[in-house]
Amino acid sequence: MPVSLKRDYPETADDVLVGWAQSGDTEAFEQLVFRHRDKIYARALMMMRNEEEAVDLSQEAWVKAWQRLHQFHGESSFATWMTRIVINLCLDQIRRQKKTRAESIEQLEEDAGGVERQMPVEYTNPTEGLEKTEVRRRIDEAMSKLTAAHRTVLVLHEFEGLQYKEIADKIGISIGTVMSRLFYARRRLATLLHGLRRERIE
Repeated sequence: MPVSLKRDYPETADDVLVGWAQSGDTEAFEQLVFRHRDKIYARALMMMRNEEEAVDLSQEAWVKAWQRLHQFHGESSFATWMTRIVINLCLDQIRRQKKTRAESIEQLEEDAGGVERQMPVEYTNPTEGLEKTEVRRRIDEAMSKLTAAHRTVLVLHEFEGLQYKEIADKIGISIGTVMSRLFYARRRLATLLHGLRRERIE
């Protein structure tokens, strides 16, 4: 009897599906793709702000996941592991794009340092206390207005929970530059979301 007829894929936990997939069960892997593809695409879109690139990179992430599935040992959840793969692909793509264009004046100024020495890096989340459904669209729109450099550190720190040193090592910049970019990203995001609280009160 075929494996697919003996296994209830939709009702099976991720870790079990991974084990089956590592043994060559492609249907188990397809179930994992079905479960997590939207989240992986959303993370790629948040990083790249381009639907076509997000589609390509999220698809590439699934190909790499299948090729490297033997490297997954369950230290984190499968979703977390997949997210790391797509983020690394996005970072590689951003680096390639960076080589084809000059750094903006804003980035050059912040990389030179200065502002972060005079102003605190940590700030209260400008959307704290608001309903997630209310701010999701505004945050997405605001994120699209950030530079790739600012958006990258914000996603890695706020959404993925990476510390400054981890971000610095992953991107290949100094910790001071990470702090500076995070400061500018938060300040810009706060400016873009300035009217959010007032609109909710009204």
